[in-house]
Amino acid sequence: MNNPRPCILQIAIDTPLNAVFDYRWDGQDDQRPHIGQLALVSFARREVVGLIVGIADHTDVPVDKLKAALAVRGQLSPLSPQWLALAGFAADYYQRPLGEVALPGLPKNLRVLTTVALDRAIKKLAKLEVAHDCTPANMPVLNAEQQEAADFIGGAQGFTPALLYGVTGSGKTEVYLQACAQVLAREPDGQILILVPEINLTPQLEGNIRARFPGAMLATLHSSLSEGERMLHWLAAHQGQARIVLGTRLAILSSLPHLKLIVIDEEHDPSYKQQEGLRYSARDLAVWRAWQLRIPIVLGSATPSLESWHHAQSGRYRKLELRERAVQNAVLPTVKLIDMERDKPSDGLTAQLVAAIKLRIERGEQSLLFLNRRGYAPVICCESCGWISECTRCTSFMVLHRPEHRLRCHHCSLELRIPRHCPTCGNVDLQPLGRGTQRVEEGLQALFPEARVLRIDADSTRKKGSAQEAFDSVHRGEVDILIGTQMVAKGHDFKKLTLVGIMNPDTALFSQDYRASERLFAQLMQVAGRAGRAGIPSEVLIQTRYPQHPLYGAVVHHDYDHFASALLEEREQAALPPYLFQALLRAEARELATAIEFLNMAKECMEHPGITINDPIPMSMTRVHNVDRAQLLVESPSRPALQAFLKEWMLTLKEMKSRVKWSLEVDPLDI
Repeated sequence: MNNPRPCILQIAIDTPLNAVFDYRWDGQDDQRPHIGQLALVSFARREVVGLIVGIADHTDVPVDKLKAALAVRGQLSPLSPQWLALAGFAADYYQRPLGEVALPGLPKNLRVLTTVALDRAIKKLAKLEVAHDCTPANMPVLNAEQQEAADFIGGAQGFTPALLYGVTGSGKTEVYLQACAQVLAREPDGQILILVPEINLTPQLEGNIRARFPGAMLATLHSSLSEGERMLHWLAAHQGQARIVLGTRLAILSSLPHLKLIVIDEEHDPSYKQQEGLRYSARDLAVWRAWQLRIPIVLGSATPSLESWHHAQSGRYRKLELRERAVQNAVLPTVKLIDMERDKPSDGLTAQLVAAIKLRIERGEQSLLFLNRRGYAPVICCESCGWISECTRCTSFMVLHRPEHRLRCHHCSLELRIPRHCPTCGNVDLQPLGRGTQRVEEGLQALFPEARVLRIDADSTRKKGSAQEAFDSVHRGEVDILIGTQMVAKGHDFKKLTLVGIMNPDTALFSQDYRASERLFAQLMQVAGRAGRAGIPSEVLIQTRYPQHPLYGAVVHHDYDHFASALLEEREQAALPPYLFQALLRAEARELATAIEFLNMAKECMEHPGITINDPIPMSMTRVHNVDRAQLLVESPSRPALQAFLKEWMLTLKEMKSRVKWSLEVDPLDI
């Protein structure tokens, strides 16, 4: 009697080991698993869920010594070859094991040992009616520029990357929605992926999508969902029931078997880059995914990233422009600079800005004060001996949070009570230095006791749903003065807002980060764009000590084109991205010298012709949570050459014996 042919499952597991692992399948031939299914296996004395990425009939290990797979999640249809290719590309490009990319990209409830949550979600979705009526409702008439852009995106065939460059308030969202309507009408089972940079931007866009496509199922994917909700929404997308998927960067790794269009809103936003674990760029992966599937992708922004602008200028991306605001008679706000050397601020506010706020209150209009610094004050200090509230675990200061009577480090989360006296000299008269949103809020309430003042920042919106409730109150007109950080700077459409005051933007002008000016310009243009969207004349007042700086001149004239061209010229002369490709090796140790020593060894461990490896240096935030950090920058004018070097270098680094914790980031944004 012939032995049945062996079935060897090649399984990726979430582990730092750069390998797939062979397991036996002892089930019947007619129950053979499929590539793309999840399997429960025993690994390193524990049971884990892995992903079947290959099936073979032979192995280098004797079959009788292989462990058998314990179970296969047969109730879940396999992940598509295209999804596996996406995970494989991300693992290869970002130099990580396949299991560390593919498994964390799935909902947590899919990776647990039992199938209770999966079975429950499948049953729940099975009870829902198939919501495939994608007939759009309440379609407004577009202006000529919008219509041209929507028709181009909606009618594009094959891989067609487009940069939708439109001033704030130009109606980019409406272009997305009408392009989506064209794609859904043409593709009977087609799916659309829409990405936004931050969670607090999803409710407003979700409401717009539901109103436009009331008969279609919409799934949302972001980190604020409960595990049960995320599982349900992911499964709706994976099974093809959800026709539109809206999410933050993690949604780029969702399973969408019938994906026909990708939209990246606010594509310039650094939030699309994951800053821990797998440090991927959702925007870049989205472009690769569109290329892989031969589908159109649109990247929208009023202030495109220099990388995307460069691609549009060179013809790699099609540039679609919206130069006018969408609302009739709505014009861009007037931007004025307030010279703080002439108009000396009192409690952080110049007389000109205070007068402008007062005028809006009298008219029943809203004002927004933008200050990208939460807390009450950046530090407290002793004027007698010079003591400053430094964090004991980080090279940073502890921020005063006065309402909570606490000092808090925004890097390691250490919290301390506010000292009653100076720890060094005993002086009881400790003073706050500088201003955060809490202190500005306190000052405004004293200046305008009759005004309704609201602060929106990470401290005031910690509870689930609190951010949306705060934004809703602004939309309802229940707020006269809004104070906020970058949470309020983009995407929100405040109808009654006619004044934006920008406080303390100058610090970014002197940053050592070469991207700082690009980010500051984008931030100023985005927050300025919150004003005057409903057609009411509006203005933006920027308090600065450097009114002659060319960056502010570009903001005053809403001149992104000239500013971006000048920056690209500087980048090309200095050999910086997008004309150069980079990777950053970070090392962490208890002592800085240990981290630097490891990086010096890494620099010298192999030949690197055509690759520039700079000297190791301490990171600007050298110590975090009692750990010292250093970095080593690797550069090359050729992306393929850099990738080839990194692949070989990583193998060498893993063989080096060191107690230093290290990680590699490809295409770093923060250096």
